[in-house]
Order: sequence, then C-alpha cells, then structure tokens
Amino acid sequence: MATKKATKKTAKKAVKKTAKKGTKKAAKKKAKPARPAKKAAPKKKAAPKKKAVKKTPSKRKPNPAFMRAMTLSPELGAIVGNNPIPRTEVTKKLWAYIKRNGLQDNVNRRMINADEKLQVIFGRKQVSMFEMTKLVAKHMK
Repeated sequence: MATKKATKKTAKKAVKKTAKKGTKKAAKKKAKPARPAKKAAPKKKAAPKKKAVKKTPSKRKPNPAFMRAMTLSPELGAIVGNNPIPRTEVTKKLWAYIKRNGLQDNVNRRMINADEKLQVIFGRKQVSMFEMTKLVAKHMK
C-alpha cells in the first residue's frame, strides 16, 4: 500500500507541473508585443470610362450566294416554275406545293410523301424535310 500512495503522490506532482508549464507558456504568448498592422496600399483612381459608340441599326444583308438566280431542271420547273430563281425561293415554292397538296406525313410531320412530280425529283416515295434541299440541289445549276 505504501507504494500505491507513493505513486499517487508522484502522479499528482506530475499533473501539477504540466499544468504550471501550460500556464507559463500561455503567459509567454501573451507577453509578446503585437506587431503593427500593415497599411493598406493607396487606392488608385479609376481610368475615365470611354463612351460606347452606338451603331445605327442596319438591315441584315443576305448572302449573295443565296440570292443568285439558278437555272432549274425541267422536272423541278414543272413544280416551281421555269424562270431562273434563287434557291431560297425554290425552297419556299416547294413548301407551298407540299402544303397545298397535303403531302406532309400525318404521323411524322418531318417526312414528305412524294407524289408523281416530286418522286421524279426525290427519287423515292418518302423523304425527310432535311434531305429535301439536298435532293433538290441536284436539279439546279
């Protein structure tokens, strides 16, 4: 038992010593003199803003390649007319023909059901609207 008491006393002393060391370290940290804060850099003046130049609204110019009159094959001329017209007008007139005759597919509106005249141009019975201009381009010079 005597050894147990001795070990308890030494343990208490060790705890007290570490507690004292902790307070000494904390006191040393507080004792350090505070450094002065760094001064902020002086603010630079902003450069004067340039006034934005407003553009006058002008009409968009169409690409001249689209507006050039094209000669049409006799097969295509039977649908849209025999006079040379730009490719944009050919597409418009072709769509007018398709809608006038109800040639768009009822289920899938992207598909065009060709009649006798269009089948000569397209080469098949049903064509996608995206393929249409590619197939019609073969009949224009």
